[in-house]
Amino acid sequence: MGTFRLLRAYEPVNGGYRILVDRLWPRGLSKERGAIDDWAKDVAPSPQLRVAFSHKAERFAEFTEHYVQELEVGSASEGATRLLEIAAQQNDVVLVYAARDTVHNHAVVLIDYLNERQREAANQTKLA
Repeated sequence: MGTFRLLRAYEPVNGGYRILVDRLWPRGLSKERGAIDDWAKDVAPSPQLRVAFSHKAERFAEFTEHYVQELEVGSASEGATRLLEIAAQQNDVVLVYAARDTVHNHAVVLIDYLNERQREAANQTKLA
């Protein structure tokens, strides 16, 4: 089972299977410089949620709650499942995002969610 890690789209490429997890292509980033292997638009927060959050740190807790709901049963659930399937085949999965704030953004919520699903799957395997 592969591991997930985060990297801003504007940081130097440093290996791994790179998946852009933003709904929009990062402003000013060329396809060559981005070196993106896959683009998972469907795992990004819904446009309504993204606009409501508006990258305001004081709204992050509420945003997190709503985004996790989207990842579990909403518009982003299929995309999250696909990322877990990719991690089952790749050792190093890099979730690439463009947000300036490296603490309060959807990729932080996403990686926590994916890591938790991997832990749950590993625990179920141990119990079987």
